[in-house]
Amino acid sequence: MPARKTLLRISLSFSLILCALGLSARSTDKEPAPRFNAKTIEGEKFSNDSVKGKVVLLDFWTTWCGYCVQEASIVDKLNHEFSDKGLLVLAINVGESKKTVKKYLDEHPRTSKIVMMEDTNLAAMYQANVYPVYVVIDRDGFVAAHQRGASGEAGLRRLLARAGLGKPEDAADE
Repeated sequence: MPARKTLLRISLSFSLILCALGLSARSTDKEPAPRFNAKTIEGEKFSNDSVKGKVVLLDFWTTWCGYCVQEASIVDKLNHEFSDKGLLVLAINVGESKKTVKKYLDEHPRTSKIVMMEDTNLAAMYQANVYPVYVVIDRDGFVAAHQRGASGEAGLRRLLARAGLGKPEDAADE
């Protein structure tokens, strides 16, 4: 009987260890980015295939969102800083007319590539219904990070670092 209890305890312990290892392995697996198509207001087209090898920051925003307006300059700054390292920023306006967006951009120019919601299927895929929403896709086409709500420069740098752009400690220096 004591040998049976010992064997049972060893088996149970071994099973728990295997379960823990399996759970931790799954939590680090990356999810492939959903298939998408997007067209900028200038007519430039993007898809999963065309962005392969780049880090993509999807910035879902609106003109009436105060946080979006505040963070637009940060997004554009990071776009400028990392574009030569393979960053592509697609700023997807959600739910507004092209006329409204163009008027806004005349007053608040952006360097990021602007995409209208009707010219992409991305807003529905990422359930962009609060703003801003950020999604980072790594060079291999996997979702490396995502965040709902404003994060400031340090937060955006942390998101990009998860896809290999910059260093996480850079975010702490801000």
